Amino acid sequence: MPALITYRTPVLQDWVDYNGHLRDAYYLLIFSYATDALMERIGLDADSRGQSGHSLFTLEAHINYLHEVKLASEVWVQTQVIGFDRKRLHLYHSLHRAGFDEALAASEQMLLHVDLAGPKSAPFAELSLARLQALVDEQQDLPAAQFAGRVIKLPS
Repeated sequence: MPALITYRTPVLQDWVDYNGHLRDAYYLLIFSYATDALMERIGLDADSRGQSGHSLFTLEAHINYLHEVKLASEVWVQTQVIGFDRKRLHLYHSLHRAGFDEALAASEQMLLHVDLAGPKSAPFAELSLARLQALVDEQQDLPAAQFAGRVIKLPS
């Protein structure tokens, strides 16, 4: 399976800093929109969230800023499902642009499926579980997520 592209956008003027580079907060915004698109793909679109009262909450997110991203660059996010269980989803997003083979940035995320009435954790619906498993099966031949599992610390 080719990489799953979940979001595309140009880098907008309001998103860049005084150096003409994408501000760090907007990397997370772009990755957040990619997560929204994945939610639609697995049966957690706006209509189903409204009917079920269930959604995804981000528990943890790590971003690696790997290369400059400048104003007006056309970028896209490739998304890989690293794993999931009954209530959690482990994702890896990478940011790309044409003409550059390496990822510009990467984000590893852990999400929790939540019943908004609590709010409290809740098992995924069978449809979502089936769609997640289908994605994992389709992505089994993709290379390992290069920047997943990293830890921030200074050498001892």
